Amino acid sequence: MSVTDTRWERHIVVDATVSHRIERVFPYLANPTQWRDFAPAAEFRKQIDPGPPCVGTRWMATDRIGPFRIHFIDRLEVLDENRRVVWLSSAPWNARVEYACAESGTGTRIRADYAGDLSDSLRWQVGWLPVWAWHRILAQDFRRLDRLLTLEARAAGRWQVQHPQAVGTAAES
Repeated sequence: MSVTDTRWERHIVVDATVSHRIERVFPYLANPTQWRDFAPAAEFRKQIDPGPPCVGTRWMATDRIGPFRIHFIDRLEVLDENRRVVWLSSAPWNARVEYACAESGTGTRIRADYAGDLSDSLRWQVGWLPVWAWHRILAQDFRRLDRLLTLEARAAGRWQVQHPQAVGTAAES
């Protein structure tokens, strides 16, 4: 294999800890329509296949990298509830992304493994980025996810303090 054969391949592993339980974290990693909430590059996701999401389900996808919009298809490859989810992306990403989750005290440890082979215009649009920059960008998504979940938890806590009767009533139902 020559240098030119591997020039466009990327493999980045991000180990992150989110200070929320797996049951709160995993649904965000397993639902592409929620990625925009914490990963700004994920500009658009829409499920293509009918029915509830399952292994094999596909999504139309658009990522925005700087001024560039990249269109592709994501497919759910593996779904092991609250443990692991694997996504395959078509060209130009040609990628496999695995999110593996494990309990870590009161939080969740996520091992995100990104592997892909950039093609088409994506090579000149983002192929020049060094691996350390990719890592930094991808790690930032997990810091945003942690902030998002913290804000949601605070809002739920404020609501429960202001409406204790409704919380008791809902628990009795």
